[in-house]
Amino acid sequence: MAYTPGGGAPARGAAPVGSQYCVCKVELSVSGQNLLDRDITSKSDPFCVLFTENNGRWIEYDRTETAVNNLNPAFSKKFVLDYHFEEVQKLQFALFDQDKSSAQLDEHDFLGQFSCSLGTIVSSKKITRPLLLMNDKPAGKGLITIAAQELSDNRVVTLSLAGRKLDKKVIKYTLDPVWKPFTVPLVSLCDGDMEKPVQVMCYDYDNDGGHDFIGEFQTSVSQMCAARDGVPLEFECINPKKQKKKKNYKNSGIIILRSCKISRDYSFLDYILGGCQLMFTVGIDFTASNGNPLDPSSLHYINPMGTNEYLSAIWAVGQIIQDYDSDKMFPALGFGAQLPPDWKVSHEFAINFNPTNPFCSGVDGIAQAYSACLPHIRFYGPTNFSPIVNHVARFAAQATQQQTATQYFILLIITDGVISDMEETRHAVVQASKLPMSIIIVGVGNADFAAMEFLDGDSRTLRSYTGEEAARDIVQFVPFREFRNAAKETLAKAVLAELPQQVVQYFKHKNLPPTHSEPA
Repeated sequence: MAYTPGGGAPARGAAPVGSQYCVCKVELSVSGQNLLDRDITSKSDPFCVLFTENNGRWIEYDRTETAVNNLNPAFSKKFVLDYHFEEVQKLQFALFDQDKSSAQLDEHDFLGQFSCSLGTIVSSKKITRPLLLMNDKPAGKGLITIAAQELSDNRVVTLSLAGRKLDKKVIKYTLDPVWKPFTVPLVSLCDGDMEKPVQVMCYDYDNDGGHDFIGEFQTSVSQMCAARDGVPLEFECINPKKQKKKKNYKNSGIIILRSCKISRDYSFLDYILGGCQLMFTVGIDFTASNGNPLDPSSLHYINPMGTNEYLSAIWAVGQIIQDYDSDKMFPALGFGAQLPPDWKVSHEFAINFNPTNPFCSGVDGIAQAYSACLPHIRFYGPTNFSPIVNHVARFAAQATQQQTATQYFILLIITDGVISDMEETRHAVVQASKLPMSIIIVGVGNADFAAMEFLDGDSRTLRSYTGEEAARDIVQFVPFREFRNAAKETLAKAVLAELPQQVVQYFKHKNLPPTHSEPA
């Protein structure tokens, strides 16, 4: 039987795994253990084929080399992919025993396959899983191990320079300037090659753009690294024209390299590969303005397709985030409803009605708990956000006691209307901006969401009622109505676009490197 990856139509050609939102490139290393032996007189000659999903079809992306006579191959060929946090990038790895020189896969014996998302691999850094047959039944024997590594060089160089007896006054009123330290990516400076010659040129700045050349010298990053606080390096600044014209020319001054430090400018993927977990919580609006959930006009009405705008938002965000939490147990909270048996209004209740254990198993568990709770509560009001914001902030505050980049909290609030406790919510958000926490707000229905835009600090800095400014922008608001007729993946891209930057910004501000990181 011809091999058909994932049951879809086979196709050939390296299809793009992502879009214009590419964050970086990831290298995947593949090895196999205890593979099936399909050969009679010798051992299997395995090779691995990577398929990516494109519009519901599996497309062959690349292949490894063939490991001759080897049931435990560690393939030399790596798979290089564009990594997109805000997308579910489905991958399928299939192993074959090469029998002929043909490029057609049905000419080779199938050994087993494994499917997962790229997010699952990078969040674990390395995974080992049993191989399955095409019907998803165990292959009987054989494991596959996949390890991820970021390819980009994130090293940066910080230089502190000064001058002595320069020909021109390069800093106002002085011939002995001290410049402010500046940082440049190592790749931009020398293509990452520490021994590559670097030309340093010094000019006298003019407002009209006609800067006057003073002199130059050549060095390398490797040489500059010898400079450190208290032990500077000195370079003669040479003007070649003056050197040719004047016999007694010595130099046009001295450039002093006071220090040269190489560090890493960590990326979002560095923190994920370093073991950072994304802790996801959902907050759901059960106020009366949503309408009776039994009425088809209600925003909480679950249609014959088994969905509504609330569930669509939960799925869009949750299916991405769940790959970055190892236990996939997520708190799901409600607000604005009256609860049995005394029917008191609550703005911070577990939708599974278990306050000591509000966790749901995966996004499926959240959806099930949501659907199950609808008949047992009374929609009421008002629309108060601050209790749920403060709820998640308490856990984020506890995480800061570890002083490690191991947890970052994400609160998804889905609401249909105007916030009733805006002052308290503003204050809660400002306080949360100091913590490892981000807030995503999805507005459902057709209400006026101007107040939500106010919380999203893209255009102005958010302030609490005390006048305190937010330490950083942690709120992303998106109205669902703008995505009703768009592909389901579009909403996830919009609401998660700012999250990687927010994660990196927080840990950088706290000077917290990835937990498992390599020295610069």
